[in-house]
Amino acid sequence: MKLKYCRKTFASILASFLIFAIHGVGSAESLAGKMGDKRFSPTLSLDPKEACYKSYLAYIAASGHSAYATTFYSRVVDLHIFCSVKLNAPSQKAAEETALRACQSGFARWKVKTASGGCAIAASK
Repeated sequence: MKLKYCRKTFASILASFLIFAIHGVGSAESLAGKMGDKRFSPTLSLDPKEACYKSYLAYIAASGHSAYATTFYSRVVDLHIFCSVKLNAPSQKAAEETALRACQSGFARWKVKTASGGCAIAASK
């Protein structure tokens, strides 16, 4: 068998391999507009000027791994709602950890306590 016949076969195999490899890379989709893993429904005001409302909309619009953390809310007892968001983190776990830490720092900063406890991850993707 001559070398010129092997070249065509090798080129054909290489071309098909590249087609399948590129298909795997291109199938990674954006997370923008997706809810992700919703653990509980956050209590949001419909006021578009409120910081937590803006943070939640930014979380939904984020294209990478993101997390939204907030306090549980009891309408009768709690007067304070803390929230935080981490957008486009390297991983979902890193986004959750950062958002949770930022939310919990509000208790120390403002020196308040809530009856419902601390912060929790409401949604992450």
